[in-house]
Amino acid sequence: MARMPGAEWRPLAVNFTNNGQAEVRGVVVHIMAGTFEGTDSWFRNTKAQASSHFGTSKTGKLRQWVDTSDRAWAQASGNTSWLSVENEGQGGDALTDAQLDRVAEVLAWAHKTYGVPLQVTNSPSGKGLGYHAMGGSAWGGHTSCPGSRIVAQLAEIVARAKKLTGTSTGGGTSSTYTVKAGDTLSSIGAEMGVAWKTLATLNGIKAPYVIHAGDVLKLKATTAPKSYSPPAFPAGLAPGKTSPSAKPLQRALKAAGFMAKSVAVADNYGPQTQAAVVRFHNAYPQYRAAGKTSDPAIGPKGWAYLHRLAYDK
Repeated sequence: MARMPGAEWRPLAVNFTNNGQAEVRGVVVHIMAGTFEGTDSWFRNTKAQASSHFGTSKTGKLRQWVDTSDRAWAQASGNTSWLSVENEGQGGDALTDAQLDRVAEVLAWAHKTYGVPLQVTNSPSGKGLGYHAMGGSAWGGHTSCPGSRIVAQLAEIVARAKKLTGTSTGGGTSSTYTVKAGDTLSSIGAEMGVAWKTLATLNGIKAPYVIHAGDVLKLKATTAPKSYSPPAFPAGLAPGKTSPSAKPLQRALKAAGFMAKSVAVADNYGPQTQAAVVRFHNAYPQYRAAGKTSDPAIGPKGWAYLHRLAYDK
């Protein structure tokens, strides 16, 4: 029997397999496509044929529905080997800062309880923090769950879990990384703060970019790839202003997927630009101003990271 301290225990009477968890390879992130309480009610309906070990609300509630010795019904053939955490929201949403904290707490607990490694994985054969779509058709074919914006936040969840457990974040002065089963250049790059193409170039890895467990890869000490330097932050750039022009910001937001390409670029840092910056900050809350939950103003560090996302391909 394993129940997570700090999680509200609201057990289900249906839609799970008693003592059905064969192993715990990691934690799989889902999106509810609904509300927290609505999902709770649905999981209690025998017609649902679905459940999850854990769930988070946008405001930061953490609930446990299924004991982790039991099998939740969340990702088809992945159910026997992975814990699941459903998150309140709709497809296309990013997790709130409070949800990032709660999922990090689940991952940190799974690390302490089951030895789950604090790393992002993109493969059902890997271990660590994964996401529903990575399982493909074998996991139900839910290719949009939890969505690209949440997948982009997985590295931040791992970083927070490492802080909770007192584990090194793996960045800083580290010069090498030893590949583990299930790793990809993308997952290593997300964890270590290095562009995956930079990793490939540094290590002479060419398409189809195959790596193997035990390979030792050279890393960079900073997140900025040598091949790309973001433009200088335009002093005075702020919501509601037309000078300096907001056009470069809008182009970067579009290239990174936070602003619709159909929106015309303009000098004005108007409502559509502000909303796109809020979406960027929701995906990468470490660049949001301290104490703010919704921040439409981009700062120098956020500017630099946004441009890396947009143009360091």
